[in-house]
Amino acid sequence: MLHTLMESKDFLAFTLAQPSTDPVTSFSFELGQHTQVEVWDRGVIVFEPLESSGKDIVLSCAVHGNETAPIELCNTLINRLLSQEIQAKQRVMFLIANPEAIKLARRFVDENLNRLFNGGHAKGDKVNPERERAKKLEGYVARFYTQTLKGLRLDEKGKDESSRPRIHYDLHTAIRASKHEKFAIYPYSPNKAYSSEQIMFLAQSGIETILFHNEPTTTFSYFSAHHFEAHAFTIELGKVYPFGQNDMSRFSQLNARLIGLITAQDLPIPPLNMAEVNLYRVARSINKGFEDFQFSFDDNVENFTAFAKGQVLATEGGQNIVVEHEVETIVFPNAKVPVGQRTLLCLVPAQADKIE
Repeated sequence: MLHTLMESKDFLAFTLAQPSTDPVTSFSFELGQHTQVEVWDRGVIVFEPLESSGKDIVLSCAVHGNETAPIELCNTLINRLLSQEIQAKQRVMFLIANPEAIKLARRFVDENLNRLFNGGHAKGDKVNPERERAKKLEGYVARFYTQTLKGLRLDEKGKDESSRPRIHYDLHTAIRASKHEKFAIYPYSPNKAYSSEQIMFLAQSGIETILFHNEPTTTFSYFSAHHFEAHAFTIELGKVYPFGQNDMSRFSQLNARLIGLITAQDLPIPPLNMAEVNLYRVARSINKGFEDFQFSFDDNVENFTAFAKGQVLATEGGQNIVVEHEVETIVFPNAKVPVGQRTLLCLVPAQADKIE
């Protein structure tokens, strides 16, 4: 398996070529005299420099299998690491989260994987590939954050004496177009200030819009933030396109910043500048209560479209769902979700009072 991977250095192709029915085969090897590499599972690869600069980084993609731009971005970074064009100076794990959905060119096989983390996979009596994969991915993140490849165990909170910074960027693309093409969701953190350094890192990466979530969720980024105090984000990089149709030049800023992060050659991060960012907070989540749920606006309405107080956003069960604040900006409208799941987030402007 090592020969197959190193011959092509294409981790995505290597991952997709492995049948889901085959037993998981893990293996390890060294790159030069500087990096130990381990493949833990299909789509799970870890690079650990023999001399780490101190950060533990998780980069995940393909939580939704048809969101191809992040997959191509991560695969190129892995290829450059395997080719030794760039050298990891930080511990980094790449996760291609849902290989079977990639093969089908679908968002998921049976169930939305990004609704199954933080224990969501154990709720109810369903058994399917996404639930099994969510549980495994949680385990891989926990293992990565609490144990080095050399076997060093950290404390019960997953911290060593130096309190290594943890980062998790979960990369996505959105179903529909957005007025702010690239944006990030900062998971709910009631007792912890938001990081101005992370916000400006994202802004310097071409991601100037941040949404502060208002409640716990079952997303992958919330899992890492909640259980391991990671600087974690769900990052949306534009609209969904099939493989080969992504304009990868649109991610050049993010690519450069990620390379700098992995190689410990980060460009300087400026202080928080409110003129360079768009900050929103989630005012409310609207869940689907009835099968007849339908929006009052067209399917081509973009994310971050604003609606005025009193306007009807949707109807269901004979009732109107209306805008409650003076202005509410919408993201992620999706009327096709199952009853009980989120169908819309409504946003209002956020202040910088909880940012340090």
